[in-house]
Amino acid sequence: MQFKRNRIMNLMIVLMGTQIGLNSIVAQPLDTQLVEQGKYLVKIGGCNDCHTPDYLLSGGKTPQKLWLTGSSFGWKGPWGTTYPPNLRLLVQGLTEKQWIERAKNLKTRPPMPWYVLNEMKEEDLRAIYHFIQDMGPGGEPAPQYLPPDIEPTTPYALFPSPPSKKEDNMTK
Repeated sequence: MQFKRNRIMNLMIVLMGTQIGLNSIVAQPLDTQLVEQGKYLVKIGGCNDCHTPDYLLSGGKTPQKLWLTGSSFGWKGPWGTTYPPNLRLLVQGLTEKQWIERAKNLKTRPPMPWYVLNEMKEEDLRAIYHFIQDMGPGGEPAPQYLPPDIEPTTPYALFPSPPSKKEDNMTK
């Protein structure tokens, strides 16, 4: 009888430990208010303009399931050709803390306005993170950056080189 009681107690301890372990592994539900705030910030912040295929051309009518999946439309200028990355794949591999750290310290090529992201309040960055996490992974990785001497094979917008100091002085 004592043996059975000990086995039952041991089994209960193992099951409780397993439950505690599972609770620490299973993702906690996202705060719906933060998710909605993040969606709002993504919309008004212009994130979809570049990071969502055809968003600009559709007048913002692209289905949400395609939001922030990156684009193969390039932005070519003196820096080379950049492509808006798939933020949904990027953020899935980051903790909230890592996302905030990355956003606060990002320095990248045009046309990404990284300096704006650097200035965002931490609570806004948290909201954007929660919104992207809520959407889950989607899409494919965007093409990699191309140096200035390589012609892109995808469609792109061409940024002109800025005027030289001499040209700038001639217009004054």
